[in-house]
Amino acid sequence: MRIISFAVLIIMLTSAGFWLTNLPKDVGQDVPAGKLKSLSFAPFHEGQGPVEGIFPTPEQIDADLKLMGEKTFNIRTYASAEGSMPVIPELAGKYGLTMLQGAWLGSVEAANKKEIAELIRSANAHPDVVKRVIVGNEVLLRGDLTADKIIAYIRQVKKAVKQPVSYADVWSMYVKHPELIKEVDFITIHILPYWEDRPITVEEAPDHIQRIVRNVRAEADAISPNKAILIGESGWPGMGRQRGWSVPSVVNEAKFIRSLIKVATDNNLDYNIVEAFNQPWKSAMEGVVGANWGLYSVDRQEVFPLTGMVYENPQWHKGLLASIIIFFIVTLRHWQALQSLPTTRLLLFLGLLQVLSVLLVSQMHLLWYTSYTDLQRLQTLVTVGFNIVVGGLIMRRSYNLLANQDSSPKFCEILYTLYGLFGVFALYQTFQEAIAGRYLSFPTVATYIPVVGLVGLMVIRAVTESRWTWQTMAVNQLLGNTDSKTIQNKLMGWALVLMGVALIVGETYAFMISRDLIAEQPEFLIRLRVCLSFTLTNGQLLGWLASLAVLATPLLIEDAKKAE
Repeated sequence: MRIISFAVLIIMLTSAGFWLTNLPKDVGQDVPAGKLKSLSFAPFHEGQGPVEGIFPTPEQIDADLKLMGEKTFNIRTYASAEGSMPVIPELAGKYGLTMLQGAWLGSVEAANKKEIAELIRSANAHPDVVKRVIVGNEVLLRGDLTADKIIAYIRQVKKAVKQPVSYADVWSMYVKHPELIKEVDFITIHILPYWEDRPITVEEAPDHIQRIVRNVRAEADAISPNKAILIGESGWPGMGRQRGWSVPSVVNEAKFIRSLIKVATDNNLDYNIVEAFNQPWKSAMEGVVGANWGLYSVDRQEVFPLTGMVYENPQWHKGLLASIIIFFIVTLRHWQALQSLPTTRLLLFLGLLQVLSVLLVSQMHLLWYTSYTDLQRLQTLVTVGFNIVVGGLIMRRSYNLLANQDSSPKFCEILYTLYGLFGVFALYQTFQEAIAGRYLSFPTVATYIPVVGLVGLMVIRAVTESRWTWQTMAVNQLLGNTDSKTIQNKLMGWALVLMGVALIVGETYAFMISRDLIAEQPEFLIRLRVCLSFTLTNGQLLGWLASLAVLATPLLIEDAKKAE
């Protein structure tokens, strides 16, 4: 009865925790009529992408456009001639959609000529659907062409079509190349607060957008007064790496879009939201964050609604159920053995088991959801497999400590070795983050089980020790490994500490060299203080540093038995 009572209590507490942390959020005013003014449309499914040259079928595009007809009045496309893209205008008209059609320009002239020719043909063939055209997207940002070459393409298209013509790039490129303002019929700027040199919170984003539009308006009016401005791309990522105070999440994505539309309505701004569907192919270049800007997932499931409350994880009950099943399977497997544990120790065992069960389910979901290729899925299976093994060994070691039983040397050696492997993994991942972490997600999820399991062993060790000392937290004491490897332990521990420092330095340096921040804070020390504040208030980064600290601390503590 004792085990059943405690199990029920733990499940009730877990259920309450899941429910409280997944309550629906108020993200602002509903989008009028539940439809956007314009939405970026790239109809790629999983396994497809322009880089690989694998394009959706006309049937897939048709189904996607039918869905778009329910979500927006207009779509923006980025390429005209590639793959199956030429069928879009005719199919869009079928569902009452208008288009802002684009031509993709790069460094290959033959491909550019093909794109321009198809853009001209399509615009002239579908004047009722194609209302405006865009010649090139972020070409200057990528450095593929000069401004003069882009202007030549713009002039070519303007002579051949009746629709207004523009060029699209981040807002700073129009400031840097004001000659473009004279050439275009309307100015298309991208404002993506998440990617700004000075990262801002989602709450600050509306004011930031208004400020940028005012600045561009002032610049444009000095050259070509009253020329229309289109916010050609604006959005917020639903998952991925936090940048300073810019936190990706589903709730923040919905909050940003709702606030942007309110700002646009209040100030009579023209806008286009990026984007319709999550784009897995972008993960190869921009990581998890690049693949998750869509209103729909890659399998065409709505990520969040445009009206009403928004859930960060609407399927939370499935994760809860899975964790409960794991909890009961392990509990039933050890039912007889658990009977002998005193009350406090039984609670500790069951509590740690449920925590690890929840983390394992969360890990499986998050890693699988953000695996977009066969190789990434294989890596996920290996990572989860290692975590399952470590989790099982941790629970066995926990029981041994709580029951005052010795663990076999072979068992302890395996557990110690696996922790060493996770330590090496943590070092490698942190090194990658430190030198080029812009598009890399922090690997906290991949180490949930060993990190939290180690904390659990520390708590259990403190409870079971009649005379607790700090030295009893040494790695050999926690994992039961009798073969003391002091030098190796300390080397690994200090390497983890130093890599954590390198991460702080690397993250801060990336902000320090940002052009806009240099212009805003030219004095080095003031800029350093600002950039450090971005780094040291980054919740995801601090979470990973805490994981490194948990892995490093037991390695650096002198073994009590060895000291004796």
